[in-house]
Formats: sequence, structure tokens, C-alpha cells
Amino acid sequence: MIRKFYKSILALAVAVSISVGYVAAQDSTSTAAAAPAGGGDVAKGEELFKNNCAQCHAATAEVVVGPGLAGIEERRDYAWIKKWINNPMGVVASGDKYANELYNKFNKTQMTAFGAFGDAEVKAILAYVKSAGAPAVAAPTGGSSTTTAPAETGGGKFINVILVALLVIMGLVLVALLGILQLLNKLSGADAGSADASLSFGEKLQAGLKNVAANKTVRSAIVWAFILLATKATFDGMYGIGVHQGYAPKQPIAFSHKLHAGEMKINCAYCHTGVYKGKQSGIPSANICMNCHNAIKRESPEIQKIYTAIETNKPIEWVRVHNLPDLAYFNHAQHTNVGGLECKNCHGEIEKMEVVQQRSTLTMGWCIDCHRKTEVNGKDNGYYTKLMEAHKAVSKGAMKVQDNGGLECAKCHY
Repeated sequence: MIRKFYKSILALAVAVSISVGYVAAQDSTSTAAAAPAGGGDVAKGEELFKNNCAQCHAATAEVVVGPGLAGIEERRDYAWIKKWINNPMGVVASGDKYANELYNKFNKTQMTAFGAFGDAEVKAILAYVKSAGAPAVAAPTGGSSTTTAPAETGGGKFINVILVALLVIMGLVLVALLGILQLLNKLSGADAGSADASLSFGEKLQAGLKNVAANKTVRSAIVWAFILLATKATFDGMYGIGVHQGYAPKQPIAFSHKLHAGEMKINCAYCHTGVYKGKQSGIPSANICMNCHNAIKRESPEIQKIYTAIETNKPIEWVRVHNLPDLAYFNHAQHTNVGGLECKNCHGEIEKMEVVQQRSTLTMGWCIDCHRKTEVNGKDNGYYTKLMEAHKAVSKGAMKVQDNGGLECAKCHY
């Protein structure tokens, strides 16, 4: 009976392992990503569009704050488009009929002027708009056809985790049962001659467990295991003091980063204006919100809170999520502008968060570990030219942040 029970557990463990291998194989063959199509002007135009235009315009015919830009080159010539981008209110003031109709149609919302955009920037944006509005190419018919496999979904990863967890649990249960059986056999060996053959399996198991409980070695092992686990839990708790990973406070206005940064593709710097040029990233003022919401969802109760803040001249009291201790110095521009790091390196995938939470520990060890692994971005950066040359003279490896003083105490504690 016991052998059948163990064989059943072993068979289940093997089945789970086969399932894990099958799912992993399926995932590895179904997550091939298509290489992004591109081109110099289109790629540059996409970056310019997303950073400067996507807050108010769509590359399709969809109306956001302003009109959709699909087919703009068919409606207006290039000279007019460039003049409008450089100085839209100047075109309106000149009496241009089309410009004034557009201005009045969208509630006289003033478009931001991009006077620094030259021909290269404008043509790049137009190239991206044209490519974004182009119809999708259908798969070839006849012969062999290729399809792009969809990206792996969170559900597939979740199933993998469950299967691996089940495999581990089955293995632990199997090892534990085999150990108990071996121990019971040893303890009952001395009394084998006098054991009553008529005892049931349950009675034998109960007698064996009593022998185990009476064994000093087993009791000592249990006591030491408890001490070790309690000690580990104590130290884990101590190391967790001041660490707010997972902190997601309720904000005064239900702002969705998933909607704004994810679906609408609004660049972080549009709201957090200091993220690339200041020590602090900054929080958006109510005026920034009103650039869009003077025309979008004005009747929403959450948007009405913004109107109330403006009317009462009282700032919105946002609750800070990521907060370093006062003894630590951190500069956003040094990391995002000079270092070239993306926001998600520290903040996680903000564009997928309905409610923002602290994803990283932001501990000293976490920062130092990053400084040890991250290479200095010296490409096209004159600030690091001499420093990179000096590093290459004494080392063959890539220059890491730690080689530039990234582990010095005074860099962060002053």
C-alpha cells in the first residue's frame, strides 16, 4: 500500500515536470517578436511625435485634444504645416481662414509653438505620421505563410509559476515521506521480533510517530530548526525597516498612469518637467492638467477636483510615493540625462500601473549594486571623453559607474 502511494506521488511529480517542460517549450517557440520596421527619418519622427505631439494629437484620424494628423499633407502643403508648427498663433493672427476655423472648432485651445523645429524635424514627424496611418500589409496567400506570434501574456507566465511550484512541492513531499519511512523502519527494527503482525497500518504509524517524538535527536533537530527560522525572520524584519517596497498610497485625485503614460503615450517629462534637467522630477501643476482637460472629460468628478484647486488657488496635495531619506543625495538629471537611464529602471513599468507603487527597494545596497553593474554611457558625451581614455589606458574592461567614484560615500552622503 505504501509503495503504491509513493509510486502515485512520483508519477504525479513526473507528470508535472513534463507539463512544465511542454509549456516552457511552447513559450520559447511562440514568443518570437517581429523586428521593428524603421528608417532614419521615421524613427526620429516617432520619438519627436511621442515626446511633443502625442499629448494632444493622434497619428491616425482620431481626435484627442486636437485633430488627428492622418492625411495632413493632403489637406495642407508643407510650407503651411511648418509655419503652423513653428508659430500656430501667428498663423491664426494672420487671418488664415483654415487656421481660424481650426482654432474655433477646438474651443480656441492654443497649440504649443515649436519654433526650434527645422525642416529635418518637421519632415521626420510627417514621415512618422504617414507610416503610422499606412494600412497594415496582409499576409501572403498561397504557398507558405508566416505569422507573427503574439507576445507572451501574463497568464502564460502565471501558469508556469504554478506548475513549477507544484513540482517543487511534490518533490519536497516525496523526500519528506521517504525520510519518515526510513526513520520509522529504523526505530521499529529493534522491536520487529515482538511486533504484533495483526496491527493495522494506522496503528503501526501511530506507534512509529510516538517513537519519533520520544527520540532526543528528532526533538533537538526540531528545536534548532525553530531557532534558525526565528532568527532569520528577525533579521529579515530588521533589514526591512524603512523599506517601503510595494507602497501605493491613495491619491487625492484618481490619476491613472496606465491610461495617460500607457494608452495615451504621454511622455513622463510632459508632466514631470524636471526629470531630465533637475535634481527633482517635479510634480505637475494644475495648469499642466488643464492643457488637456479644459476640453476633455470636464464633467468628470475627478477632473472637477482640478477645477476646484484652480478656483480656490490651493495646490493639489499629491502623496509622495518614492521617498529617499534626507541623508541621501539623488539627482534625476544625472541619471536620466547624463546616464541615459529610463524611468522604469528605478520606478518599474509605470505605464502599466493604474495606481503607482514603489517597485524597487531603493536601499543603499540596491543603488550600489546598480553602480557596480552599470556601464558609463560615454557615447557622444564630451564630458566623459578624457575619462574614458584614461580608463582604457589602465583597464581592458568596460568602464562602470563604480570606476567613476560611484561607490564613494561622499557621492551620496554629504
